[in-house]
Formats: sequence, structure tokens, C-alpha cells
Amino acid sequence: MEVKAYAAQNETAPLQPYIINRREPREHDVQIDILYCGICHSDLHTARGEWYGTMYPCVPGHEIVGRVVKVGSHVKKYAEGDIVGVGCMVDSCRECASCQEGLEQYCENGFVGTYNGQERDGSGYTLGGYSKQVVVDEAFVLKIRDTENLAGVAPLLCAGITTYSPLRHWGVKKGDKVGVVGLGGLGHMAVKLAASFGADVTMISHSPSKKQDAEKLGAHHFLLTKDANEVAAASGSFDFILDTVSADHDYNMYLGMLKRDGKMVCVGIPSTPGQVPAFSLIMQRKTLAGSLIGGIAETQEMLDYCAEHNITSDVEVIDIKDINEAYERMLKGDVRYRFVIDMNTL
Repeated sequence: MEVKAYAAQNETAPLQPYIINRREPREHDVQIDILYCGICHSDLHTARGEWYGTMYPCVPGHEIVGRVVKVGSHVKKYAEGDIVGVGCMVDSCRECASCQEGLEQYCENGFVGTYNGQERDGSGYTLGGYSKQVVVDEAFVLKIRDTENLAGVAPLLCAGITTYSPLRHWGVKKGDKVGVVGLGGLGHMAVKLAASFGADVTMISHSPSKKQDAEKLGAHHFLLTKDANEVAAASGSFDFILDTVSADHDYNMYLGMLKRDGKMVCVGIPSTPGQVPAFSLIMQRKTLAGSLIGGIAETQEMLDYCAEHNITSDVEVIDIKDINEAYERMLKGDVRYRFVIDMNTL
């Protein structure tokens, strides 16, 4: 099928209209008309050839919400007209230990990304959600129950699950003192989710202008890292810190804010490796860890949880012709807090 899309032709080219080919639905496939697609920082990095050896033409987009228009003959979970989502993965080996445990994001043979991923059948590479339609195996399609704000649901497929998964895995619960480093697309979801779990949430930021927004999102406290007195007062105070920052920064300051046995989990990806002396960890038995997205089951759990608790992303909906401008604004932090493309504009 020929499908309208927006693609980058090389690492320096702007995204422009482009016609791509989608496969006809196979027995287990779901064909989806895309309604909204969120814009993630990884879209920009991939389109500009900064990650993973980008294959061109590149069609980014892995925060997809749409309507089912056709299903394969063996599809059982979905029917025409259903509102569904597609996140960061469209396939995995399904056989390794991680896949068998519902942790497809850690597939030992490599999951297939929604874009710039090698198809397991050798048919080529994947093209993402900046397009009118997508065809995905039903095992990697998710049910959307909150249909009131589909634009706000779209970023849950990446920003939402990227923050939900570590909060759940490390057992954040009511009364825990949680710090969230950075108030961007990931950080604003971390604040909303941690607060909904009943945690005592502190936004940790170098920008005093973020304080008012943090409080609106549900943070109970605000810690300004430029204030040495505030940093000193926070020493040994947090059970859990979620670090969402992708700019280069010093992990050790935040590790110093953890209690004994406290945990700091990184979901941001700085370009320069951090330097962490062993003493930052061993003196109080602290943990420094990382987390990716979630598996399909956990992503569905997150979507259901957010629907039940009326949690969506704060978004700015754009026309797809403004995608390149949105990329530049995103680099400057000029978005509160996620751009989402209205695919009806394509």
C-alpha cells in the first residue's frame, strides 16, 4: 500500500512529505489509521543520524494512537473501529528468556523498533508513525481505553511507560520520598505518576522557572540545584530518584541526596559517560541503575492505570508541516511538555 508520510532523506535534510509502502495485513496484523503521533527526542536524534546508524529515508514516530481499519484473519484481540496504540516496539524474537517473561524491551536477540528497526523476516527496516497508516502484529498493539484526549494519550506510549516502568519495578509506594530530576517530556510524566502512587515528590531542577509548573503537575516540593544550601539540606533525604535528563550532568550530586539503600535510576541518555566514584555508592549501599521502556503487558497496564486515574501528557498539538520547527523548539526546551502531530494534517 502506498501511504503518505514525512521522512528525512539524510542526516542534514529536513523532514519532508514522502510516499512509503506498507505491507498488506497478514494473518495476525492490524492495519491502523494514525490519528496522533507524539514527538520524542529520539525521533530527532535518529532522523539526524546521531544514534544507531540511521537508515534513510527515515520516518520517525513511536507514540502512535489510531483507529483500526482492517485486521488479519487470525486476529483475536482487535476489531475494526477500535482505538489502539503502538509504542516503541513492533516485534521481538518472542523466544528468549526476556520475551518469555513479558520483557520484550530487553529481548536478547534485539526487539524491532517501530522505526529504524530491522524487520525479523529480512524484508527491510521499519518506518514509523509520521504517516497516515501503519500495519503491526496484534501482539504489539495496545488497547486505548481513554478516548477523550487521544493527543494526550499518545506520549504515554513512550514518555509514560519510560517513567512508569522504573517506578513500578523499584516499588515506589505511598509515603516514599521521590526526587525527579528534570522537568521535560519524561520528567513531567514522572511527577504525575509518582504523585498518583502517593509518593512525596520533589522536582529537582537547575531552573527556578520550573517551580510553578512542577507544583501544578503534582510535585509537593521544589529543589533548586543552583542553591548550594538547598542541595546541602537535601543530603540523604530521598528513597528514590528518577533522573530524566539527557544533557551532560554530574550524577554524584544526586547520589548524595539518597538515603542509605536509596536508588537512583537513569532514563535520560547523556552524550558523555558519567563519572561515578565507588565511594558515591558504597558508603551508604546506594544503587545506580538504568531502565528502558516497558514490555507490552506492562505498557498495557500503564495505559489502563492512566485511564483509571485520568492521567495524560501535557501536549502541544501541531500541524505536520511544522515538524522541523518543532524539532528546533524541542532542542531549546520550548515545549510544555510534548509535541503531538495531528495526523489529519497530513
